[in-house]
Amino acid sequence: MMFLVVSSLLLLSLFSVGQGNSKTLISVSNGGEWGEWGQAEACPDGSSARGFSLKLVETHGFSENTALTAIRLYCVMDIDDQNATLIQSTEGRLGTWISPIWCLHGNLVAFSFKVEHQLGRGDHSEVATANIQFKCSDKRNFLYFLPLVGSDEEWSPTCQFGICGIRTKVGSPHGHGDDPVLSDVQFTCCAN
Repeated sequence: MMFLVVSSLLLLSLFSVGQGNSKTLISVSNGGEWGEWGQAEACPDGSSARGFSLKLVETHGFSENTALTAIRLYCVMDIDDQNATLIQSTEGRLGTWISPIWCLHGNLVAFSFKVEHQLGRGDHSEVATANIQFKCSDKRNFLYFLPLVGSDEEWSPTCQFGICGIRTKVGSPHGHGDDPVLSDVQFTCCAN
C-alpha cells in the first residue's frame, strides 16, 4: 500500500513539473498548407523578443514567386537592454536580411501573417508573397516592413508576457524555378 501511495505521488509530481514547463503556442489559420515545420527555437530563460528581422527575396515574374523566406527574433532580458540574442527556425536559401525592427517600448506580443497564392504560367498555385506584422506590448506600435494588404487579415491571440520562441514552416523546391519560401509560422508565449 505504501508503495502505491509513493508511486502515485511521484507520478503526480512529474506530471505537475511537465505541466509547469508547457508553453503556449500562438498561430493564425491563414498560413500555407505545404512545407515542413523546422526546429523550434526559444529565447534564453528570462528574456523575450523585442525585435525582428525578415529575409526577403525580390519577386522576378513567373519563374520566381517567393518574397519572405525566414524570420529572426531578437530576445532581450529587459526593454532597455541593447544586447540581443538572435533566434530563428528554418529558412529558405535565397534572400537578404533587412535591418532589425524594434518595439520602442515593451516586447512583441501578437502577430498577423498573410500568404498570397498565385496561379500563373508555369505555376501550380505557388506562393506569391508572404508577409508578417507584429503588435508590441505597449499597444501603440505595430511593426512591419511592408504593410499587409487585403481584407483577410487575421491576428493571433496575444501573449500576456511576450513572445519567447519561433517555429517556421518552409516549403521544399518543387520545380518551375521556385525556391523554398516560408509558408507558416508559430510563436511561443513566455511563461512569465
